Amino acid sequence: MKRFLTLLKIEGKLALRGIDGVFFGVIMPVGIALLLGMICGNKPAFEGATHTYLQENVPAIITVGICATAFMGIPLGIADYRDKKILKHYFVTPVSPSIILFVQVAINMITAIVSSLAVFITMKIFFGYEMTGSIVNFIFAYFLVMASMYGFGMLIASVCNNVKAANLVCTIVYFPMLFLSGATIPFSILPDGLQKLSNILPLTQGIKLLKGYALGIETNLTIPLLVMLISIVTTVIFSIKLFKWE
Repeated sequence: MKRFLTLLKIEGKLALRGIDGVFFGVIMPVGIALLLGMICGNKPAFEGATHTYLQENVPAIITVGICATAFMGIPLGIADYRDKKILKHYFVTPVSPSIILFVQVAINMITAIVSSLAVFITMKIFFGYEMTGSIVNFIFAYFLVMASMYGFGMLIASVCNNVKAANLVCTIVYFPMLFLSGATIPFSILPDGLQKLSNILPLTQGIKLLKGYALGIETNLTIPLLVMLISIVTTVIFSIKLFKWE
């Protein structure tokens, strides 16, 4: 634990110096939420709906911050350390791959949580957003989705040899997740073909889970729950097993 806390303190100070995480992890999700609110206001999600368009889509917007930190923060940070031979120096210390990875997870988790709170507070103040479902279940789903996305980020961080490779893989994974899962473009307006394609993305299932709990519609969430749990276990195990020091 002492090793973890020491490294966490160092990484926390370094994270405060970077603006990328704040912009993509916090400012961007809040901007998307404000844009959606100005366009849609408190219109019903569809004709005869008992919830508004915002109530349906705000739970999806908070995943923008999760994805930004998962696919930009964790992999690029570790890959940069690998490029600069910093990990090679860690290899001869008592610091293990799991400590290095989980410290990065903890730092980026703080950014993602701040991002989510900023989105909810902004939507509450300017558009009167209210969650109709269970807040406890929603928080559970939120951390489950975060763990799933961070698992993929850890896996990319573990196997990419350098920053260029990490950038390429993150781009290939990040942008389809961002635009096809419903995080930025509402899933309901996507053509049928794209909806079928996006259903294979783990984040799509995660957003279904968040929406279900946020709206109090807790039926048919077994598949999203299983996808989240399987992806977490698989990616975390492989990220630690496949970790490259250089």
